[in-house]
Amino acid sequence: MATEQRPFQLVVFGASGFTGQFVTEEVAREQVDPERSSRLPWAVAGRSREKLQRVLEKAALKLGRPTLSSEVGIIICDIANPASLDEMAKQATVVLNCVGPYRFYGEPVIKACIENGASCIDISGEPQFLELMQLKYHEKAADKGVYIIGSSGFDSIPADLGVIYTRNKMNGTLTAVESFLTIHSGPEGLSIHDGTWKSAIYGFGDQSNLRKLRNASNLKPVPLIGPKLKRRWPVSYCRELKGYSIPFMGSDVSVVKRTQRYLYENLEESPVQYAAYVTVGGITSVIKLMFAGLFFLFFVRFGIGRQLLIKFPWFFSFGYFQNKIGAASFTLTFFGQGYSQGIGTDKNKPNIKICTQVKGPEAGYVATPIAMVQAAMTLLNDASDLPQAGGVFTPGAAFSKTKLIDRLNKHGIEFSVISSSEV
Repeated sequence: MATEQRPFQLVVFGASGFTGQFVTEEVAREQVDPERSSRLPWAVAGRSREKLQRVLEKAALKLGRPTLSSEVGIIICDIANPASLDEMAKQATVVLNCVGPYRFYGEPVIKACIENGASCIDISGEPQFLELMQLKYHEKAADKGVYIIGSSGFDSIPADLGVIYTRNKMNGTLTAVESFLTIHSGPEGLSIHDGTWKSAIYGFGDQSNLRKLRNASNLKPVPLIGPKLKRRWPVSYCRELKGYSIPFMGSDVSVVKRTQRYLYENLEESPVQYAAYVTVGGITSVIKLMFAGLFFLFFVRFGIGRQLLIKFPWFFSFGYFQNKIGAASFTLTFFGQGYSQGIGTDKNKPNIKICTQVKGPEAGYVATPIAMVQAAMTLLNDASDLPQAGGVFTPGAAFSKTKLIDRLNKHGIEFSVISSSEV
């Protein structure tokens, strides 16, 4: 990263947006962390000074910090004005980009950061955007010595770092992992926010371009270690969790696979096969979600259908869409298998099983800001443990050797081993 002194170590871009407000609050908490040995100069950035000021005043009231507004810089910039993005990037060591959907608004920020020597972290859960940015900007970021790290929120730090944690805790070679996401709803029920909903609509509506992008990249297959991980049925029963599950359609699989490729090609680590699922409870929930999924997959294929999905989200999500932040939480359970030391992986069956978990608070607006801000603090403080050159990275590729998991544990996103045994 750039070592010259800049006015702000962190800049929250899009701080007045729905997610940006929570990220702003989380940076304000980090600013007064008792374990900090030095001051954390930071700023908020966006189009409207008045809105940014209101966000800071709201955070000051919530956190009991009446002087907060005077401690934080304000930068006026607009995604449609490249010169203003350049000015923001010149003042930052790390930009926290909260402006999505990233497929429409993410690239100008990355471009400005690279050209002006700032690192950038986003919370995109959009595989096409993430993979395209790596293809277009990895070498340019490496030349500048800056780090561009996507998917650094709930999508997909718990999954990506969870696989690495599971590998590190296995006394042998981890070859395959299945993860099962369980969302525990609070009294206000589950929620899907506007930005997440729109990202899903545009992502599913553009699957053909993602396939073209992957075909054009001409990547060599990563070798399979141990038996091939079998894909489950679209609806399957998980005996260990005593409930039904469906494939998880977020960015986790894309991100974890890119991390495993990086660790294999650059660090010569044994690659781990990965599949992701989400638990849906009993048969009634399965039926409800099947209908919601069929509606979604049908309408997302057409322009007019996508407009209807965006206009009537509550109806098409079968009531899951809402902007309330309840007392929800998540558990991500990993079931891994592999080989003990000295056992060959070619002809033998896996002889070790391990179960780990990542637990955290409400995924979208509590866990995501925690993950994003702790990723930024890791970028600032663990420079010697990052990949030597800059570039465009997944969280696992960037942070596998750092103390990010320790930081997350201290801030309420907890990694633990549930069981480990030889078969």
